[in-house]
Amino acid sequence: MSDFFQNGVITTLHRLNRENKATLEQELMRYARARPIALVLPALFSELEGEALPKIVEALSAVPYLRQIVITMGQTDAKQFEYAREFFSQLPQEKVIIWNDGPRLTSLYKAIKEEFGHFDKGKGLSAWMAYGYVLASRKSQVIALHDCDILTYDTEMLARLCFPIASTRLNYEFCKGHYSRVTDRLHGRVTRLFVTPLIRALIQMLGSTAFLVYLDSFRYPLAGEFAMVADLAWRNRIPSDWGLEVGVLAEVYRNCTLNGICQADLADNYEHKHQELSAEDVSKGLMKMTADIAKSLFRTLAGEGVVFSEGFFKSLRTVYVRQAQDAVKRYHDDATINSLFFDRHEEAVAVEAFADSIKIAGEQTLEDPLGIPLIPNWSRVVSALPDFFDLLLEAVDKDNT
Repeated sequence: MSDFFQNGVITTLHRLNRENKATLEQELMRYARARPIALVLPALFSELEGEALPKIVEALSAVPYLRQIVITMGQTDAKQFEYAREFFSQLPQEKVIIWNDGPRLTSLYKAIKEEFGHFDKGKGLSAWMAYGYVLASRKSQVIALHDCDILTYDTEMLARLCFPIASTRLNYEFCKGHYSRVTDRLHGRVTRLFVTPLIRALIQMLGSTAFLVYLDSFRYPLAGEFAMVADLAWRNRIPSDWGLEVGVLAEVYRNCTLNGICQADLADNYEHKHQELSAEDVSKGLMKMTADIAKSLFRTLAGEGVVFSEGFFKSLRTVYVRQAQDAVKRYHDDATINSLFFDRHEEAVAVEAFADSIKIAGEQTLEDPLGIPLIPNWSRVVSALPDFFDLLLEAVDKDNT
């Protein structure tokens, strides 16, 4: 983005010099000697056969400052896991693949379930297990994560994501990526038309609470790219469902000072796969995603002392719709001046569907204020199951050999 404006309560690190990728990588090689860097890649087998991941792996093969690459695979059977081992073998860095559906990891998940209860399988749980592996290996002090479906991937994204955490001059504890998502039209509907209007509707009803102001400071709160110091991975709990990104921001808010949190502009543009709205089926697509995000947000606010009621959620839907309608007008005007395609009816349909997500999330929050508990932090896991890290290292090592 071409501005240097600092908004909100966290630092924004802009991409003002688009020609300094080599300089960043050289500095990262120096910083990585004292603060080794691990990259976590949460992947589905379907992405190995897609357009984006082969290009990402080829690009990562030339990254010189990574100490570890941890691929955490979901929805993968034995034959597919062997294919994945071959697929990622071209990476020259130290690498392992966590086979979350394999018999050894399944046994470890059973131990977690017996001790802490059930967690939904998904990106959150896969990422959490990968963090556990990095912590257990004791080889890296910085952990970065990005998605595997980025069609416009460039390793500059990774350098800008890691630099604020690895740099001894900056010393941030957590960095969230942000970017614009534009082709011939505006994308990012869930952020544009749901998350930001919902946060601002909550501010309108609850006032400028510190947590909501903090969330509203992020330019792209649902970005799947973030990096943190390893110590934060010890302390953070995370959701196992689509509330991962908002849930991570909530935990970072609890466990960091605002001065230790930043967001970094990663790219001119970012393109990845698009989810269907699925307005008729709340169990999938953007409807499930938005309901999970709303529940995560409501339950975090409840933990901050906010008291919800049926009447509150009815009013919230009304205020949200007004905020979202105003947003549609702004984005229409932005698209028009940039000669982009904009389907105002389609945007309005999405807003109406997302209002239903708030209704569903509100009802489920009132019925069960705690919901499925967050995955416990690793400090608690190791306290309850002292040999878990040894078992995890052994399981992953045997799967990879």
